Amino acid sequence: MKAIIFDLDGTLLYTLEDLMISVNYVLKKHGMKERTLDEIRIFVGNGIRKTLIRAADPGTPDDEIDVMYDEFGEHYSEHCVDNTKPYDGIMEMLDRLHRAGYKMAIVSNKYDPAVKELNERFFSDYIKVAIGETPEIRKKPAPDTAITAMKELGVSSSEAIYVGDSDVDIETAKNAGLSCISITWGFRPREFLLEHGATKLADTPQELTDIFC
Repeated sequence: MKAIIFDLDGTLLYTLEDLMISVNYVLKKHGMKERTLDEIRIFVGNGIRKTLIRAADPGTPDDEIDVMYDEFGEHYSEHCVDNTKPYDGIMEMLDRLHRAGYKMAIVSNKYDPAVKELNERFFSDYIKVAIGETPEIRKKPAPDTAITAMKELGVSSSEAIYVGDSDVDIETAKNAGLSCISITWGFRPREFLLEHGATKLADTPQELTDIFC
């Protein structure tokens, strides 16, 4: 194994509070009910537009969702690191994997500029490839982000493995021809992951590191 492709939100970074704040900023602006942290935890995973559709009032028209999407992007770009931080043990894990010679990448359904900004802020010593949602690259569970990451890393699917915290990540890995390790410290519990096809799990960054080193 030469490379590890990581999901971002719920895997490397705890981002839920900043996502909730930006979603609620938009919902309040449109006169809609604000959402709790537990609700946002359930809504995320399929891209921001889908998160907003799930959070908005039922029947919200597409053109209003379009406006909300743009407003979210503006707000989140300014506030995406207010409360966001790596999970405990992540930096030690990345350092050990880096020293062991693994190539590493991030793929996310978050806005591509935000993905690159967060990677630059937190992980740039270890991770050089970070790919988010763009008009040209289909979001997960389509394999596009993972395939692009493999190309940029210079590895094949037999030389890489995918690590994520959700059912979307399990599907993405399958669609990209990658083996998948599901982690349980993120946005989805162990039982949910097993119900959605997880075959290998890690409960802590240390446990995940030990699988590779």
